[in-house]
Amino acid sequence: MAPVLYDFTAAPSPRRARILLAEKGIAHETVQVDLAKGEQLGDAYRAINPACTVPALKLDSGVVLTENIGIAAWADAVKPEPALLGSTPEEKGLVLGWNARIEFEGFMPVAEVLRNTSKGMTGRALPGPVNFEQIPALAERGSVRLTRFFDMLNARLEGRDFIATGRFSLADITALVCVDFAKWVKHEPKPEHANLLRWHASVSARPSAKA
Repeated sequence: MAPVLYDFTAAPSPRRARILLAEKGIAHETVQVDLAKGEQLGDAYRAINPACTVPALKLDSGVVLTENIGIAAWADAVKPEPALLGSTPEEKGLVLGWNARIEFEGFMPVAEVLRNTSKGMTGRALPGPVNFEQIPALAERGSVRLTRFFDMLNARLEGRDFIATGRFSLADITALVCVDFAKWVKHEPKPEHANLLRWHASVSARPSAKA
């Protein structure tokens, strides 16, 4: 029996899981959870993931993995190649370190802008089962942080094909989805981010990027 991925095609977080599983060549079934209709908050999905977020990956054992890093760790363990979390202790440290940095310096600012400005997210400034009000100042801060994030990635990619190590890794998946997600809030790399634009074109051309 194949694992089941609970997904919402339009959302960035489950896209990370789809790219990872595609890179690994891990077959899975897919169930769409319509976030636009609030299906993630219904009793049926809460029984699967009480955090009311996607992605979630239900394994043959019945265990449900609800975070991208957990899905990545499971996938690298069950199918070691390609080693998207790195092969050596040094590589693993670099991949996980860069992945965490991209989430904090990139994904979080995009979410700050989107969730604190979107009219459709009034009263839903954070994902999950608890409602939180929007804070406009967080959107302003997120916008500034995104500019710095693009500058940082551009500098890191000077003379490099990939972010963390010498080959494609989870850090590249997270950064690819983050850069694309930033377009939702009208932030994109500028012409002066030549290294970032080169890298983005290359990783976007991988078949998995369309998963």
